[in-house]
Amino acid sequence: MGQNLALNIAEKGFPISVYNRTTSKVDETLDRAHREGNLPLFGQYNPRDFVLSIQKPRSIIILVKAGAPVDQTISALAAHMEPGDTIIDGGNEWYENTERRISEASNQGLLYLGMGVSGGEDGARNGPSLMPGGSHEAYLNIRNILEKVAAQVDDGPCVTYIGEGGSGNFVKMVHNGIEYGDMQLISEAYDVLKNVGGLGNDELAGIFEEWNRGELESFLVEITSDIFRVKDEEAGNGGLVDKILDKTGMKGTGKWTVQQAAELSIAAPTIAASLDSRYMSGLKEEREAASEIFRKEGLKEEINNVGVVDKKRLIDDVRKALYASKICSYAQGMNLLRAKSVEKGWNLNLGELARIWKGGCIIRAVFLDRIKQAYQRNPVLANLLVDPEFAREMVQRQAAWRRVVGLAIQKGISVPGMSASLQYFDTYRRGRLPANLVQAQRDYFGAHTYERIDRPGSFHTEWSKLARKARL
Repeated sequence: MGQNLALNIAEKGFPISVYNRTTSKVDETLDRAHREGNLPLFGQYNPRDFVLSIQKPRSIIILVKAGAPVDQTISALAAHMEPGDTIIDGGNEWYENTERRISEASNQGLLYLGMGVSGGEDGARNGPSLMPGGSHEAYLNIRNILEKVAAQVDDGPCVTYIGEGGSGNFVKMVHNGIEYGDMQLISEAYDVLKNVGGLGNDELAGIFEEWNRGELESFLVEITSDIFRVKDEEAGNGGLVDKILDKTGMKGTGKWTVQQAAELSIAAPTIAASLDSRYMSGLKEEREAASEIFRKEGLKEEINNVGVVDKKRLIDDVRKALYASKICSYAQGMNLLRAKSVEKGWNLNLGELARIWKGGCIIRAVFLDRIKQAYQRNPVLANLLVDPEFAREMVQRQAAWRRVVGLAIQKGISVPGMSASLQYFDTYRRGRLPANLVQAQRDYFGAHTYERIDRPGSFHTEWSKLARKARL
């Protein structure tokens, strides 16, 4: 990531110095800069020479593993920096660490930015989505550079000043949480099409390619089509995806997103389901043992019993279910961002966040432009689901959505992301929920009181006494 971002900056005409404590990586970067067009990139081999090689006021981007390595790197560099210089952390850092470092840097007269960078290695080289937060002065110092190296879309570069404090890192964290949900939902669409529809990899590649030309057009749908086309040249030339162990890794941003949603009382069931699914995937040996135990107890595997399926209708239904579920995932992420913005006074512009995610980043998708427009129409939109355009689409797709979830349940295929999204939609659209009974239970055993729908105030009932009297 660091090497590619440095080459991107140099390619845009900005001279840049690079440093890594592993000297071979510096040499490799210099070699690439030479091979990729004699780019204005200069290597340094110790922190002092690196810092002193940069024109004042210095702006230094660090891309190292989050946590202690960031503090160690800052310490090594800050010893040679001067007041007015800027440190920019481009890693996936916990936002409170960034806020601590902003304070520590300020005590030394230094400026600090925590900048989310999305797009992976390819995005870093060819144009990422950038989410800088912290010192506005620091942002202005490098704004011209960031706007040139960021991905470019029809309405500008995919970068904007996010806000104060750790807002840039927090926005990137939620971006990653949405990404978790997106990937889980796509995997469930694959599971249903393969194990209910009986579709092979070549057919799946074609379906996802077609979907990528419509409302689902996105980076993740595009690469999913590519994945199904890749053959395993080492073992019989079958589909490589079929040889991959079904255990999903993670680095922590999804967990942080779910934890923050809980802290702020924001429902994020799609993102939470995607996190739980990764945990469950890690229980590979347990799942295999459980499968055998239940088989011996007489559980029949419905997955292998495809039967007669209207494939054309199934494919269309899954497309609609995937789209509706994705809207729910994005709605949950946006609600979390708004809640944190209110808590911290960041004044996040949700429409602008959707805009800078349109290009460069992992969750880039054509419908982000419509999310941007929804928040432009109504900056205080309570939920993306109730924007008139999205509300209409949810209603149009909900029948197909229910068919897919119902069919998956009938066949014993777990679709936690789609199910959570559907339950989120059904819960949010209902004017009255069975929460009245839960509150009555709380009052019964804990005297927590309740409110009434017919008059104001808080009330408590001696439920057990009245219940005994009613039984007489």
